[in-house]
Amino acid sequence: MITPLDIQNQEFTRGVRGYKPEEVDTFLDLITTDMERLIEENNNLKEQVRALSAELERYRSTEGMVLDTLEAAKALMGDISASAEKRAEILLKNAELDADRITREAREYAERLHKENENLRNRFNAFRTKYKALLESELERFDTLSKELFDDKGMEDLKSILESKTENLSYERKDDREEGVDFTDKTIFNFRAGSEK
Repeated sequence: MITPLDIQNQEFTRGVRGYKPEEVDTFLDLITTDMERLIEENNNLKEQVRALSAELERYRSTEGMVLDTLEAAKALMGDISASAEKRAEILLKNAELDADRITREAREYAERLHKENENLRNRFNAFRTKYKALLESELERFDTLSKELFDDKGMEDLKSILESKTENLSYERKDDREEGVDFTDKTIFNFRAGSEK
């Protein structure tokens, strides 16, 4: 390939009726300048092609990495989905086991409460029966005592005791007045003493 230096150093032989050397040199200078510009553009374009090729390679490798990443993500999503399903199954089984356990405990607790209720009811019935029997026996005893205490013969005895005590009291009061003694205490004492006789 011809270079700008080759164009500048080119020597032409002179003929009898040739071109003017100044015009040829000027034209060669223009061609050299254009040639240098074209070579520089060509070099720039080659550099751009190299850069774009490198970038394209990088994109191709990145595309491969992206595809690999997508495949890995798909596989990971599959694993996560399978793991989530297994975990959901485990959680469901645990929930069912807990529900069964809670139901069983509640049933056992209800049975225990029922037995305790029956036991308390039986104890209450036994207590009521004993208490009723106790009250009835006390009422019978009270009736017997009241009959003995308030029958006609007992009342007559009580009246005669009271009358004799009243006569004794009137004599004692008279004596006490003369001596200045408080007869109330003595009367009560004598009444009690008389009742004890």
